[in-house]
Amino acid sequence: MIYIYNDFGGTHTTALAAAYHLKLIPKDRKLTKQEILSVPYFNELNSSDMGKIIYHGTDDDGNSVYTLGRGASKHLLPAVNNMSIMLQEKYNGNEKIIFSNTSPTVPFVMTLGGLLSRWLKIDFLGVPLLVIGAKQCYKDIIHLVDYTKKAGRTTAKNIQVLENKSFK
Repeated sequence: MIYIYNDFGGTHTTALAAAYHLKLIPKDRKLTKQEILSVPYFNELNSSDMGKIIYHGTDDDGNSVYTLGRGASKHLLPAVNNMSIMLQEKYNGNEKIIFSNTSPTVPFVMTLGGLLSRWLKIDFLGVPLLVIGAKQCYKDIIHLVDYTKKAGRTTAKNIQVLENKSFK
């Protein structure tokens, strides 16, 4: 199975979701500032990385975990979804692919921090806001990851897109 966590930037909640999924960070408490900033790809991607599917690792069940920044495009995820379907049909693939939207977990302070840090390059203001946001939403991200893994185990579809608007 392939899991692809996605949102606008692909560098904050997606990176955290991938890290929780892969058990790179603890789920039983809020993370420290250092732990948050040490998550692979956290606050490292730029607009030039939009649309890149980034590999994060393989989970305990042998499933690949990726992230994707969609940017402002409403068409990227449907295109990637359709391409996945086409490739599975053409090459008789049966690997499940689960696209999981992390956007519903993003608190306003993280949006503001991402804007300041990634887009305006004002890290001294943006990074502290991102850390506050990561601490605010960690339970939601953990819940989303658990929901995503359950959906992957239970869906009959080879390609599943989870918008996660009501995953809670």
